[in-house]
Amino acid sequence: MTLSDQWLQFSPKPPELTGDQKWHVFLSYRSVHRPWVIQLYDVLRHLGFEVFLDQYVLAASSTLISGLAEGLEKSASGILVWSTATQDSEWCKKECDAMESKATKNKNYHYVVVTLDKVELPFWASQRIYIDFSEYREGPRGLGLLKLLYGILGKPLPDGAVHLSTKIDEEVQHALASVRAALKIGNCERLLELAKSNSPAWTTSALLGSQVAESIIKIKCYDDALTVLADLEKRFPKAIRPQQLKGLALAKKGDWKKAQIVLGELEAAGEQDPETLGIFARTWMDRYQESKDLKHLACSRDFYARAFKNAPGDYYTGINAASKSILMGELPIAREFAEKVEQIVGSKKVDGDYWMTATVAEVQLIKQNYAKAAELYQAAVNMAPEEIGSHESTWLQAKRLMEVLVPSQSEYDQVAKPFKHLR
Repeated sequence: MTLSDQWLQFSPKPPELTGDQKWHVFLSYRSVHRPWVIQLYDVLRHLGFEVFLDQYVLAASSTLISGLAEGLEKSASGILVWSTATQDSEWCKKECDAMESKATKNKNYHYVVVTLDKVELPFWASQRIYIDFSEYREGPRGLGLLKLLYGILGKPLPDGAVHLSTKIDEEVQHALASVRAALKIGNCERLLELAKSNSPAWTTSALLGSQVAESIIKIKCYDDALTVLADLEKRFPKAIRPQQLKGLALAKKGDWKKAQIVLGELEAAGEQDPETLGIFARTWMDRYQESKDLKHLACSRDFYARAFKNAPGDYYTGINAASKSILMGELPIAREFAEKVEQIVGSKKVDGDYWMTATVAEVQLIKQNYAKAAELYQAAVNMAPEEIGSHESTWLQAKRLMEVLVPSQSEYDQVAKPFKHLR
């Protein structure tokens, strides 16, 4: 029996829903953690669990509070995603109280607390099963994932599960290091080689394949990324992340029409996370570049703004709402968005994070601090020298902004200098 077969054998099967139950699992989380939660959602769906995840379930006409209450009431178990960002969320606290109350009244109802950083748990949460995923920023995996699955079912781990899941977890960790190394040196061939792996780390979840596809997109090998994503969609037809990345790859490739079909369908199905809305907004900007129709530019800005409102901690959608407002000639609104973004990202480079540092630079550009912006753009490029596709996107945005901001020639040249390798 292969390791993949053993993993599937150890992975618990969802029980039959009884009575008025409609969902095996209710997911409670704050929007800032949605990328991580999407990975968990994809794993659960792949294993056959029916999952209540608000924006996939609630119809546009639903009352949010009553819809969430009904979803929790008709769920057989719950998962509470907790972190320092959750502590001040009254909404999450209410869902916590509801889960605790339900677990107290119904011995067959179980919920598990998942921590995503080194947060100190409230007393009530520390008395329940909780699993620390703070070292797994990409998504749930390994022993922690198995504990989570058995925890929501109220069952102990079977013999042999710890050894197997630990082995797979080590394999995932090694694979992620290989993906990061290949990305850092811009080696597309190595990334494609990794994606062909049939080991359990690659076949039991879409996490690693998605990491490869995202890395390939960053180094501008869009057709190769689409090939990887096509295989992922076959392996994991219920997974959301590959669909988001497919839309991104198509958009980066310049095929905004196909990208809008993919992302428009996700948005119409109720997906309102910043990743989907952000990429969808980008396709409206691409459409505007072709049509010069200001309605398309307004669509782009409004989708970015909606995404930022849904997830106020998402600096990517916030900075794009600011930049599109500038292009629309709405400078006061742009600066308002930029100020909010600066509160998130600060005003200094963020070591090891290209996009956050580029965002810090763009905030300074919008504030017309050209020398500071140039310094930060150079720092971002130095962090990820092989991510040419990322550099091109950043420089294109900066050029568009400067067409409206109209810096002096020397100021323009300062900002352009970090991107001289693109010309």
